[in-house]
Amino acid sequence: MSRPILATVDPQALRHNLGLVAGRLSADTATPARIWAVVKANAYGHGLEAAVRGFATADGLALLDIQEALRCRELGWRRPILLLEGFFRPADLGVLARHRISTVVHSHAQLDMLAADSSVSGIEAYIMLNSGMHRLGFQPDEYRAVFGRALALQAAGTLAAVGKMTHFARADDDLAVTRAQLDCFRRVAADLPGPVSACNSAAVLFPGLAAAVPGADQWVRPGICLYGASPYIGRHAATLGLRPAMTLSAELISTHVLPAGEAIGYGHAFRTDHDMRIGIVACGYADGYPRHAITGTPVTVAGVRTRLVGRVSMDMLSVDLDPAPLAQVGSPVVLWGDGGPSVDEVAWSSSTIANDLLAGLTHRVPRRVACPAAAA
Repeated sequence: MSRPILATVDPQALRHNLGLVAGRLSADTATPARIWAVVKANAYGHGLEAAVRGFATADGLALLDIQEALRCRELGWRRPILLLEGFFRPADLGVLARHRISTVVHSHAQLDMLAADSSVSGIEAYIMLNSGMHRLGFQPDEYRAVFGRALALQAAGTLAAVGKMTHFARADDDLAVTRAQLDCFRRVAADLPGPVSACNSAAVLFPGLAAAVPGADQWVRPGICLYGASPYIGRHAATLGLRPAMTLSAELISTHVLPAGEAIGYGHAFRTDHDMRIGIVACGYADGYPRHAITGTPVTVAGVRTRLVGRVSMDMLSVDLDPAPLAQVGSPVVLWGDGGPSVDEVAWSSSTIANDLLAGLTHRVPRRVACPAAAA
């Protein structure tokens, strides 16, 4: 029998979350924005197969890797696909043109590669503005000249549609910074032609932000919210109407009673203060559960909410069974997701974010897709 741990992915939850985002945009913007569903990192650990099904009504998919883009095409995705980091080598350009894959352009090196290859044509591109994220993109004082160069490539047929793009650094926690980035974007790029893309999950769900982005043809790029996690630290996804798309479950593989004063696990990070019943769960940091989760991190055992105790090991973790007296070997454990704590709660208890946990779930955890939706 295989080790009792499983990640169950629900395409219906993906579909619900996409519909919620679409509804928010319809209510928030005069001209409803189109949606790039972000499926990078193997759809945040959920699997491209489930994502293509669950996001069947999205206007496009956005990711990083050409191989993942080709996989989406193999799975039947016919609508736009966007490479968020763009291409890396001249040989990539032919693949983009053949498979109708759009690209972000964020460097002069990429423009040089496009200009040097007269054999490719019809590639759609978004020119990235560095409005304050200071990661990728052209500086504000050079952006218009760069955009002019892209328009020349469009006139030559190398590029098809040319759009403008930026990325918000603090849409989740600092509205003033986000407004400053919007002001920069508006000042530099508002009158330039083509589609526009700026809003991530936090910006999409914040009332009024999508409506403040200049441009009639807007594409938003929601990511983590589509998977049922909150983009805001301290705010539960359920309060936003989101549903968890992944449930990480396991089982108890051992139980025992420790007398008061005994310590548990590596480093003896937890010591009992009374006779205490402990359960051992078949999940550890080699599965992607955070090693730095603290004692008290919520977990559900046999339908009862309880807590992690002690330090997470590579393959196991310990839980307090006092609140769950009926739990025994083989009892179900939900680490996060449907029927258990939210992945946000586990992330907050581990000083990280849900993106880290979902995308970091390792390959040794089997995935199962529940209730498959129709393919795109």
